[in-house]
Amino acid sequence: MREIAFWLFFSNAVLLILHWIDSAYWEDRERLRTGGGLFLGFLLPLIAALLYGLVEFSRASLAGSVISLLASVSGLFIFIIHIFFMARGRKKFRAPVSIVLLAALLPVSAFQAVVTLLVLFGGP
Repeated sequence: MREIAFWLFFSNAVLLILHWIDSAYWEDRERLRTGGGLFLGFLLPLIAALLYGLVEFSRASLAGSVISLLASVSGLFIFIIHIFFMARGRKKFRAPVSIVLLAALLPVSAFQAVVTLLVLFGGP
């Protein structure tokens, strides 16, 4: 079960990082043109935390499981907030690749959360 949880965490981390790259295209390209320091400064600790969480999860530490849960909640939140924005007519994140990334975040994040909780609480 832990190996399945690890690969779900890995997959979700890749999707989250890709979404942040996509976000740079849609929302933050002006900031990136002016150096992007604020945006990149925001992403650096997030990416580092994800990678640290993967390492700790592979070591079966509690910190790794907590970061796995936070990553899964982040993926679910990103999906929900973007669907909300789209329903309200926002034009960003409508390219096919953006939609595929958002659609992939929902099942991967949900399964990651469930499997991580099973690992944490000694499920099957």
